[in-house]
Amino acid sequence: MSECCDQNAGALAARQSATLKAVLAVNAVTFMVMVAAALYSGSSALLSNSLDNLGDALAYGFSLYAISLGARAKAHAAIFKGGLILLAAVAVSAQIVYRILNPSVPIFGAMSGFALLNLAANALCLILLWRHREEDVNMRSVWECSRNDIADGLAVLFAAAGVWATGAAWPDLVVASGLALLFFRSAYRVFANARASLIVHAQRSSDWR
Repeated sequence: MSECCDQNAGALAARQSATLKAVLAVNAVTFMVMVAAALYSGSSALLSNSLDNLGDALAYGFSLYAISLGARAKAHAAIFKGGLILLAAVAVSAQIVYRILNPSVPIFGAMSGFALLNLAANALCLILLWRHREEDVNMRSVWECSRNDIADGLAVLFAAAGVWATGAAWPDLVVASGLALLFFRSAYRVFANARASLIVHAQRSSDWR
């Protein structure tokens, strides 16, 4: 029975590892492309995309490390990922303040084109992670990151359309502000799930004593 459970756990870890390696590679490449696009276009919303990709790449790498660890270690990995999401929210907020103090209109063509590219990459990651979304706290936090990416990508497309329609920077700043709020909310959810997992782990440890 124990051997069977070990085999099932090993198979699950192998599946999770393969998926995380794939999405890590996608996000690492996408980040390098998107940060250059954000700087070129002058878009705060596009910058949120690039920072999100960087945070995701780091989070997926940490999740890959945590796959074979126990519940407590996975909860701590989730806390780390929540911290990355929170850091992205703060960085985007700082960029918004900078753009308000130093106004400029983003380049619509670059914004929309690279936002579509990023959305396609994020959709691929979401599809790959779909089957793992309820497996454990480690993969749930990864799923939370990936789901945010889709909302992020769609929002940037709306921002690009707003910039094109108005010829002004405010649609970009409004969308970036909404994305910052989304990141703050997501960080809270990841922290809450990790805390709940740690409480359950502590209770089980206490019961065994």
